[in-house]
Amino acid sequence: VGFLCFSLIVQLALAPFEFPEYDNLYCKYCFVYGHDWAPTTGLEEGITQIASKSSQASHRLIWNFPLGTTFKSTNPSGWPQLVVSVYGPDVFGNDVVRGYGATHIPFTPGQHTKTIPMFVPEPTWRLQKFTGWLTGRRPEYTDPKVVAQGEGREVTRVHSQGFVSVSFLIMTKDMKKMDYETGPSGPANKPSATSG
Repeated sequence: VGFLCFSLIVQLALAPFEFPEYDNLYCKYCFVYGHDWAPTTGLEEGITQIASKSSQASHRLIWNFPLGTTFKSTNPSGWPQLVVSVYGPDVFGNDVVRGYGATHIPFTPGQHTKTIPMFVPEPTWRLQKFTGWLTGRRPEYTDPKVVAQGEGREVTRVHSQGFVSVSFLIMTKDMKKMDYETGPSGPANKPSATSG
């Protein structure tokens, strides 16, 4: 029986102009996938180190945190997504969410870079906003995986806040055995007349 399989190496990088007012940020990540999918190697979730802005002109926040994960499935339905949650200290030193975002893992083998738009939940009332700022308790999701699903987010108020750039290196195995074409078709994929 053939199976869909991919390995990915992810490097997370945060550009400075996209979170200009924040520093000392760290990132939590997890994968969301369908019922037919199963991780075979690597971690399904984790946390990066705290990154500070560079002293160079770009003032970049870079995590350079490689993730190595392999999934398998016999069905592409529920293709895995990467969910990213960024946290950092507020003025009182409390760790608060600075952004949530999600993206599907690329379908084609090779190197890909994706920019994930981030957002944060907003309180419904101004009094809640002020009280949250004062106490350091801001709205956040109890399960960040909800970011990758539409269900349960219909009434959530959010506002955009920054972007996270993610580099993927995707390798696939046995996709053609299952009649799934993910790469370019051309002379490189066809056997030569001289090959045995």
